[in-house]
Amino acid sequence: MGTPEFSVPSLEKLASGRHPIVAVVTKPDKPAGRGRAIQPPPVKRAAERLGLPVIQPLSLRDTDTHSRLEALQPDLFVVVAFRVLPEELLRIPRLGAINLHASLLPKYRGAAPIQRALINGERETGVTVFLLEPTVDTGRILRQRPVTIGDDETCGELAARLAVTGAEELAAAVDDIARDAAVMIPQNDAEATTAPKLTKEDGRIRWEEPAKTIRNLVRALNPSPGAYALWKGQPFGILRAAAEEAPAPGDAAPGTVLQADDRHGVRVATGDGILRLDIVQPAGKRPMEGAAWVRGAHPKKGERFE
Repeated sequence: MGTPEFSVPSLEKLASGRHPIVAVVTKPDKPAGRGRAIQPPPVKRAAERLGLPVIQPLSLRDTDTHSRLEALQPDLFVVVAFRVLPEELLRIPRLGAINLHASLLPKYRGAAPIQRALINGERETGVTVFLLEPTVDTGRILRQRPVTIGDDETCGELAARLAVTGAEELAAAVDDIARDAAVMIPQNDAEATTAPKLTKEDGRIRWEEPAKTIRNLVRALNPSPGAYALWKGQPFGILRAAAEEAPAPGDAAPGTVLQADDRHGVRVATGDGILRLDIVQPAGKRPMEGAAWVRGAHPKKGERFE
């Protein structure tokens, strides 16, 4: 059970193993892209390529979905970036249901563990395979593996690595369960932290914050939902940025352009330090280097981002 690209390595890893997959459950096709053409989710494309049957329920709570899944007589549900399963579905598989989560539980329980770890400037995260229970991300842990976060790694880059690492741990957990050798460790709720879903408004840059904090936000929201400011009243995406420890001039308000040339790009004052804008996306434009934006838009020293 899964939908996005993050789920695909797990599906491929399990499909190459010795445990048969009786069905792949994913979300319905939906409009995507500029043309809003109907597109299948990545997991469906992968399942069809692997020759696996696909189920795309509109709801997980209707009796038809329950009956279809029950008729498969599954031993185990394996869930990777899907939906919260109703309790009645958790009771269907003989051996229960397991989930892959992109953090070292109980840290970062919730929908956005990778993004929240980057926002907080973590140097390490990881993956956890755990037994699903009615309460979200609280089940007993079967396997974990820590992963070091790269200094300049974005959410998209880190997610791609965690997806592969997670697939390996997930396959190992399935083997453990099949051999009746799984060791399940309860989570320590006292150590739990949360990772709620981010909204577009969460991506709005607040220039009064330190440059390092803004840089971490930019990393965390690349590729989605994206960090942004306003430039002359228009949304201005910032895809990559670097924090410089050199202090901004004392008379420069946060958001002020300190330097804008076609060689060095754009440097902006923050609440503490200077932010260099490496890759930007002005409204209606494709992503470009900061220096390329300077050549086309001619921002001036002293102008301000909002």
